[in-house]
Amino acid sequence: MGEMLSDTRSPVPLLYRRHSSDKIMNNLASVSSSLLPAFGTVVGGDSPPLKKYVIAPYDRRYRWWQAFLVVLVIYSAWSSPFELAFKKVATGSLLYVDLIVDFFFAADIIITFFVAYLDKSTYLLVDEHKKIAARYVTHMMFPMDVASTLPFQTIYRIFTGKLHRGQVFGFLNLLRLWRLRRVSELFSRLEKDTRFSYFMTRTIKLICVTLFAVHSAGCFYYWIATHHKTSKDTWIGSIIVDFEDRSIWLGYTYSMYWSIVTLTTVGYGDLHAVNTGEKVFNIFYMLFNIGLTSYLIGNMTNLIVHSAVRTFIMRDSINEILRYASKNRLPEGLKQQMLAHMQLKFKTAELQQEEVLEDLPKAIRSSISQHLFRKTVEKTYLFKGISDDLSRQLVVDLKAEYFPPKVEVILQNEIPTDFYIVVSGAMEAVTHKNGTEQSLIKLGPMDMFGEIGVFFNIPQPFTIRSKKLSQVVRISHHHFKQLVQQLDEDGKIIMSNFTQYLKDLKKEVQEEIPFLTELLLDLNIEQTTEVTETENHEASNYGREDREGTPTSVLLNTSPLRVVIHGHHPHEKTTESKRTGKLVHLPDSMEDLLNLAEKKFGKRGTTILMADGSQVEDLNALRENDHLFIS
Repeated sequence: MGEMLSDTRSPVPLLYRRHSSDKIMNNLASVSSSLLPAFGTVVGGDSPPLKKYVIAPYDRRYRWWQAFLVVLVIYSAWSSPFELAFKKVATGSLLYVDLIVDFFFAADIIITFFVAYLDKSTYLLVDEHKKIAARYVTHMMFPMDVASTLPFQTIYRIFTGKLHRGQVFGFLNLLRLWRLRRVSELFSRLEKDTRFSYFMTRTIKLICVTLFAVHSAGCFYYWIATHHKTSKDTWIGSIIVDFEDRSIWLGYTYSMYWSIVTLTTVGYGDLHAVNTGEKVFNIFYMLFNIGLTSYLIGNMTNLIVHSAVRTFIMRDSINEILRYASKNRLPEGLKQQMLAHMQLKFKTAELQQEEVLEDLPKAIRSSISQHLFRKTVEKTYLFKGISDDLSRQLVVDLKAEYFPPKVEVILQNEIPTDFYIVVSGAMEAVTHKNGTEQSLIKLGPMDMFGEIGVFFNIPQPFTIRSKKLSQVVRISHHHFKQLVQQLDEDGKIIMSNFTQYLKDLKKEVQEEIPFLTELLLDLNIEQTTEVTETENHEASNYGREDREGTPTSVLLNTSPLRVVIHGHHPHEKTTESKRTGKLVHLPDSMEDLLNLAEKKFGKRGTTILMADGSQVEDLNALRENDHLFIS
């Protein structure tokens, strides 16, 4: 006991010191039962230590002491009913064993006066000796602990000098069953400890409950037989003559046999109640068995179903997909893609565990993402040379996804919202022309896709399809834009990498990207380009769907929007040559825009109109590739 008494240890620092040891996993498993500081409480090395000769309730040595007492409780749970039924052993061979066990529990009573406790009203650890003692003495636990520890038969022998074999001491010994609360607390703690299988812990608990019920019922049934006035008119006396003079273990064997046969409702009939007292006991025991059997079956069913619940969910999901595909007459290939995706979702659920990650603090989620994906991000062509600050921020909100083979991740001409990095597996970029499919690029680990549509604010130029089981991480366009706009140098590096990548693409790939030549030129210099109204209308369609700027404005936030200006009224009938507009960068003011139009068309305008005839009053309301008419 002396080794457990500490004058320097504080329970809260103890919790944190254990986390920093080499046995982190072992200690994390017991966090659920550890003391938690109140909100606003400062936790650290400056926490006040416990007073001298006070034990932290979660000190590891104190925990081992409690575990040792549980072993002694198991003995007490067996011996107490056994000594009641077979009183010879209570004053014989088991007497000295009981005295030793009682000594250890008496020592635990003394130790309890030195164990700090958590105040339920303030949630502060109380380490004052007077308060600890007052709380224990006034609590129901103290008189019950004393009553279950006192060796009444030995005390009686000391004061009277006689060995009393009366039944009163047998019933007083049943007070030791109060110690079973320690076993219940142990199982409750083990069920929360992730180092142990919940299924096995729960199963062992159910077995222990069953064995204790069988043992106790058998001992009480034998006790009833020994106290009947005529031994022959009892369930065991009718079979074994003078059974009380026979071996103790013979009587115990018959008792256990009857108890188990009755509990399992087999009922062979060879051992049956003879007198009224035994019949009444049988009635209550069988009623108890109904409840116990229901408890056991319910718990075992719950454990088995819980282990297979994900399988049931997956089967239901697959059946729903099959019904949906059949009802809507989906093509076989599309139905197979849906089934493959659903099966992959359940197979990879343990790897993703998004619902688990969402409950974690952002710092922990960030550390996990840094460990899993940062190297992958830094090795992609787009992010080579960027700062560590941007690299860390990019990784924080990455979303990992899995795709089975032959699944289309991005469709050609769909509106871009995200772009992707291939972590593992293989993808291919395909395009459709005149009803035929053409493979353009093969993508592997560390390659990217979807970024061209995002950067140029145009529909995705390719369809991206998985060739085999692939893992990708998804980067949100809006999140990416917000990060890069604050870091000009990183934006320039990214645009340089992106521009070089586009220039290195194969010619047939470049041809599939609309307006690639003009967009590449726009990345480097401001220029004025004359385009036809038809081409401008196509460009406008590419840029108006939830887009907010050109690649340069998205990343560097330096170049203004591009607009197409015309030198006539929108409803004026013009010749082919006059329908030609000018693609220019939008100036900072209305006056500058009118001056620019005067230079391009040779005449001074006073009003700026949209294609529908509405007048422009605020340049900030304009969007990329809008058509403006100066009149």
